Amino acid sequence: MSGTEIWEFRSTAGHVSGSDLVGFHVEATDGHIGKIDTLSEQAGSQYLVVDTGPWIFGRHVLLPAGTVLRVDRGDRKVHVDRTKDEIKSGPEFDPHTHDADTDYQDIYNAYYGPFYGGAI
Repeated sequence: MSGTEIWEFRSTAGHVSGSDLVGFHVEATDGHIGKIDTLSEQAGSQYLVVDTGPWIFGRHVLLPAGTVLRVDRGDRKVHVDRTKDEIKSGPEFDPHTHDADTDYQDIYNAYYGPFYGGAI
């Protein structure tokens, strides 16, 4: 999937702009990771913030929208193309500094970019 823009939903994911995904369950390639707490649909900065609950000690993770494979509205699930370990090893999301940190995309690009053929 070289060239995937990680900050935009894939056209094949089935996400309709303006539809709320908050509360949907998130499924990694190898199992459940949590529920969507926040959805950003800002152009060039689309992402999900997932509340992992007890899976990784109540931590929240940010997943760029390009990681979304499929939105299943009927089951209220979002399937992503990363494993649980890959997500767990990703950059730490800090809700207190995220909005003030304009460089957060660089941090996520450095981690997730190589999965899609290089830093994006």
